[in-house]
Formats: sequence, C-alpha cells, structure tokens
Amino acid sequence: MSAPIEDYALLSNCRTAALVSREGSVDWFCAPRFDSASVFGALLGEAEQGCWRLRPHDEAARATRRYDGDTFVLITRWETPSGVAEVHDLLPVDGGRVDLVRRVVGVSGEVEFTTHLRIRFDYARALPWVRQMGDLTAPALHATAGPDALVVRGVALAPHGHAHRGRLTVAAGETRDLTATWFPSYAPTPEPLDVDAALAETRDWWTQWAASIAHDGPHRDEVVRSLLVLRALSHQDTGGIVAAVTTSLPEQFGGARNWDYRYVWLRDAALTLEALVNHGFLDVAESWRLWLLRAVAGDPAEMQIMYGIAGERDLAERELTSLPGYQGAAPVRVGNGAVDQYQADVVGEVMVALEAARVAGLPDEPFSWALQRALLDGVAANLDRPDNGIWEIRGEPRLFTQSRVMMWAAFDRGVRAVEEHGLDGPVDRWRMLRDHLRDEILARGVDATGGYFTQHYDSHEVDASLLVLPQVGFCAPDDPRMLATVAEIERQLMGTGLVDRYRTASGVDGLAGTEHPFLACSFWLVEQYASSGRVADAEKLMDLACLAHNDVGLLSEEFDPVAGRQVGNTPQAFSHLALVRAADALHGHSGRAAHRR
Repeated sequence: MSAPIEDYALLSNCRTAALVSREGSVDWFCAPRFDSASVFGALLGEAEQGCWRLRPHDEAARATRRYDGDTFVLITRWETPSGVAEVHDLLPVDGGRVDLVRRVVGVSGEVEFTTHLRIRFDYARALPWVRQMGDLTAPALHATAGPDALVVRGVALAPHGHAHRGRLTVAAGETRDLTATWFPSYAPTPEPLDVDAALAETRDWWTQWAASIAHDGPHRDEVVRSLLVLRALSHQDTGGIVAAVTTSLPEQFGGARNWDYRYVWLRDAALTLEALVNHGFLDVAESWRLWLLRAVAGDPAEMQIMYGIAGERDLAERELTSLPGYQGAAPVRVGNGAVDQYQADVVGEVMVALEAARVAGLPDEPFSWALQRALLDGVAANLDRPDNGIWEIRGEPRLFTQSRVMMWAAFDRGVRAVEEHGLDGPVDRWRMLRDHLRDEILARGVDATGGYFTQHYDSHEVDASLLVLPQVGFCAPDDPRMLATVAEIERQLMGTGLVDRYRTASGVDGLAGTEHPFLACSFWLVEQYASSGRVADAEKLMDLACLAHNDVGLLSEEFDPVAGRQVGNTPQAFSHLALVRAADALHGHSGRAAHRR
C-alpha cells in the first residue's frame, strides 16, 4: 500500500517530477513530462503498479531526510547497526534528457542496500520487454514497451517474477551511482550519465535561483521552499505552470473526489506568476505570458480555463482501471472535465497577474496588450452568464460572488492600464462595466440580514473564496461587509481550526462526500487578519497552517488536522503561493494591490 501523502518528497527537473517515500521508494514518476503516463505508479496502487525501492537490507534501519540546501536534491540518511550511509536522489536539470539519479554514499562502517525495481509503463498498462545489457563491471537493464524505454545502470539486477532485485554494499568513503534514464523506444540508448557533473550542475542551478529570493520577514524558510516549489512546477521549455505533479490523490480518503492536477489552470498559473513576480522573478512572467499567447491563440472567445503544459486543448477526462487508486480511493482520472467549464473569475486573475508584472517592470508588448483587450471583450460578452466558480463545481452554474468580483477586477485592471500606464483601449466602456458590476455585487452579493458577502447570489451561504475581495482591491480589509464575512467564515467553515472552502453539505458542488480544510483558504485568512489589524490571530493561524508541512517543507492541497494527514494532490501550487502571500502580509506588504475605493 502506498505511503501517507506527507511521506513523499519531490524531485523535479522543471520538466517532470518524481515522488520518493521515506522508505526510499520512488512511487510516482512520469516521463518525459509532468502529464506523461507513469513509469512508476505505486502511489495510486501498490508495488505492482511500478516502483523503485532502494534502502538498507536491515529493516530496522532508521531514516532522516532533508533537501541539500535550497535545491531539490534529496538526501536520505540511513543509520543501521553496521554503519551509516546516505542516498542522494535527484532529477538533473537542464540536461536535455530525463535521468533519475540515486547516489549511495558511505558515511561510516558498512551498509548493505537492497533495491527492488518494477517498471510499468503507460499507467501500469504496459508490462515491458526487459533484457540485460553491459557486463559485470557496468551492468545495465533495458526495458521497452510501445513508445517508452528505460535503461537502469549501476547495479546488477536479477529477475524476480515480473520485477528485478539487486544488492550493493558501501563502506565509509565509497560511492555507488544508480541511474534510470527514460528515452523514446525508437531512439538509441543514451550514453551513461556523468553523475558528478549532473549533481554539481543541479545543485548550482537551484542554489543560484534561490539566491535571488529576497524575504527577510517571518517564516523565511517556508517562503523560500514554497517559491522553489512554484519554480519546480514551472516547465522549463514551455513556460506552463502545473497545479501539482499528481493525479487522483483523494480529497476524501476512500472517496471519489479524485482529480488530475498535472495541467495548467490559468487561475493557478496566474496566481503562481504573481507570487514569483512579487519576489523579483520577471523572467518567469515573460515566459508564461508567451505561453498564454500561444495557448489562447486564435479566438480568445474560445479560451479554456486550463490547458496542457504546451498549450494543448484536448484534456478530456477519463478513468483508468489499471491504477486501483491511492489506498483504494477510486476512480483514478486522467484529464480533467473542468476543461469544458466556464469559470468567470479566470480572466480577472490573468489581468491582475499581468498588471503585477507591468508594475514590476515587465513592459507590455503589442501582442500581449492586444490579447488582454481581447480577453476583456470576452468578459463583456459573458457578463450575465452563470459559471462554475473558482472551485469548479459540478452542480448547477450560478452567479458566484467571487467570480463577479474577479470580472470587476478584470475591467479595473484594464482601466488602470490605460490611465496609469498609457495603453490604449475603450476605457470609458470598461469603467462603465466595472462600476455596473460593483453596484450589482453590493446589491445582490451581500446578505440582507447578516451584512456579509455571500457565496453566490440568492444564497445565505458563505465561501472562503470571498477572502480574495480585499486582495484585489474590491473593498478594504476592514470594510464592515468584509469583517462580517470573516465572522461568518469563522462560524461556518472553521470547525477544525483551519478553513474549509465551503459547506459541502449545501450540495452546491453537485458531488457526493466531503473534504478537508483547503490550505490556501487558511493562508488567505492569515492575510485578511494581518491586513485588518488582527496580527495576533494572523500569527496563530499561520503557525497552525504551517503544521501541515511535511518534513521537507511540502504542502498538499488539503489537510486533516484531526488525523494530522495531508490530503489531495501534492505538492500543490495553490497552497504554496498562498503561504507566500500570507508571509508577505505578516511582513507588512500590501499584497496583490493596494485597496482603491
């Protein structure tokens, strides 16, 4: 059975990722991209679905782990009665190939390791043809099935059923390098990797990137790791930013709320972009802006809310029976049916992020401003259309208040672009539409009795997404309606101390089952507390939410504070970017935009 979600550490080469458990098992690895079919898929089943386990033969060995500084080189230190050894796991960056490296380093005494390799291409649907290569001094195993091939080097592997096993021993000062290299099956087998050079280049690449992070406020370590995660989720070649590296990790254990997050949501990517821009990474903004142009190219009126990593549009959702699901949570899904939804807030998130880049010094090119104008035309054309909202409900579309506010924000940023940055556009029309939306929201999106903003029009429910209203400047953090909204969120959505997205019992999402507190919402409330003067409450909630980190600083989508377990897809961009915003708010930064009445 797959390990607890919090037991997994991330490896990334900014093109794909792998997840390694505390027990030294690579249980998730897709190649060559984040959204490719899995090579190791035990995360969503058992060893039968593919894994690569490497650990001391002594089952009593104790492991501690950490990242090597500000990198994604994972160091697992194993202590045994006979000695101490480390395993250094990494996906080398910027090498133009896909290698998974597992370097075993002897520290003291002598340690015997065993390795168990089970290769299952295409989401465990393809049992490969395997043959031995090399010789006793340089053993290699070649596996191929359909378009995929993998060559594993560094240890002699003997067949054991449909798996392979091997042993190796390291003494103090000795090093053994195990590598698995993915390549197209029709291509020549790649030459062995220069592990010393790849390790040095990977360490330097991550360290130099992290050295540009400027944050001397509270929770600095968490901010740095979160920004590193956001970079790790950004594709080096295309500029696409995925929401997470996994699919179908459940929002309810044993349930069916299991979704594929290995794609580029315009909202999530825009928010990620904004967090990176606010910390000086304009090159990522420029890369993503070009990605956006390519993805939306043609008719912006046909814009989707999400795309593939290179801008692909066909993300049809389907269910896989070859992967039984994380600890039995089924179905496992590939693709995402939300691709066909209308989510009215998306353009607002894009416009807010691109304004942040503009303010930070990234000039608009003619194509980028023309695209933004076309996106605003699309918002105007759908002004009165109900939507599925930020949470991608699969129930009846509605006029969600947060969506209406983000439409307001889209026109507001268009007006600012003209008035403050000298760009051209129908500013009078945009101003009229912005003001119309504001009047409508205040008339229909505020509970007449409680005075708080509501989840959607004609409702008394509240929603944590309303916490973004002051973030985008729709109202001040201490606006009486906002304070009343916070009070209602505290009353309805904080039964465990962290913040739920909404009351699933209301039936608004059209799904069976429940879920756990959504971590981004708790960090949003930290920002709201800090911005409205409740600093002690902000610090207390921040400390509580940060307990959701695992031992190497990663956050999943949700957290079960009762069981102390991470829940949902991981690592989740939304959680990490919201943490960065919360830490900035505690440090006294205004966040996305100063309030404008």
